[in-house]
Amino acid sequence: MPQPLYQWLPEQWLGRGLAAQSLRPLSWLYGVLAWARRLAYRQGWLASQRVEATVIVVGNVVAGGAGKTPTTIALVQHLLQGGWTVGVVSRGHGRQTTDTRPVQAHSTPAEVGDEPQLVAQATGVPVWVGALRAEAARQLLLAHPGTQIIVCDDGLQHLALARDIEICVMDDRGVGNGWLLPAGPLREPWPRSVDLLLHTGPADLNDPMLGGFKAQRQLATWAVRANGERVDLAGLHGQAVDAVAGLARPEAFFGMLRATGLQLAQTHALPDHADFGDWPSTALQRPLLCTEKDAAKLWLRQPQALAVPLQLDIEPGFWAALDALLAECAGSPVSSAHGQQTA
Repeated sequence: MPQPLYQWLPEQWLGRGLAAQSLRPLSWLYGVLAWARRLAYRQGWLASQRVEATVIVVGNVVAGGAGKTPTTIALVQHLLQGGWTVGVVSRGHGRQTTDTRPVQAHSTPAEVGDEPQLVAQATGVPVWVGALRAEAARQLLLAHPGTQIIVCDDGLQHLALARDIEICVMDDRGVGNGWLLPAGPLREPWPRSVDLLLHTGPADLNDPMLGGFKAQRQLATWAVRANGERVDLAGLHGQAVDAVAGLARPEAFFGMLRATGLQLAQTHALPDHADFGDWPSTALQRPLLCTEKDAAKLWLRQPQALAVPLQLDIEPGFWAALDALLAECAGSPVSSAHGQQTA
């Protein structure tokens, strides 16, 4: 069976082989269009819209997952511990709706996207989705006027939303072959200026992106059932299990499962944000493991599936640098809240 394009193309981006080279003319065209777009915002021909809150954007410069959503969750939790009032906006990739709307307790991934739903469940803060992130932020602030910080999940290239702090996330791929889409993985030329750079994988010592901070991604030692019950993964050792992932890099999830000592009999790699619409609802022959991101969609078909959380351990220096940036642009939680009340 031929390898699906969504798996084949990222493999070509790791080198500069014939396939990648054949796409170079298209990447040059992409680069010209990206440059013209950035110029339009820089010259004011296109407007970046500012909202009445401090905006932190979390994103990356390569196509595919690099750990943006786990970083967003960790960031929100840190801000909450620091006393800030926080909200999150996202485009809501994979949803079937097109309007601007809040993520609510009864929302489904088809309505709001799988990642915004996961952020809302993990943090408890208001989350709004919308193709126009500035509009989503305005709607969030209307519904929650005390919000001091808006975190934009996956918005580094969404220049229509003005931002105060930019966080770029890189994984073990780095910048791949260093070429722009579609010949390489880059959404925009690199290096570029960002406020904070976070590596969720080993950094290439020969890469110009050095100087950032480190984070370690690892799976939890337990999985979660649809009813919220925890299952110790150690109890699955010694028996065959299956795994499924609708991620940009599903093999990374499977590798992490194997690293915990689990024996994977079958793996199912699906496209990122897959909706599991064609997934069978027959009885399972073996335990089935999935990601937290996929769980809400998969449980509709396979309520016995077990979701394994991903944990992100970020070095303390990153949080110190972030807090210093916040002190410059937003002051303190108390002073910020006082300023909003008296404005």
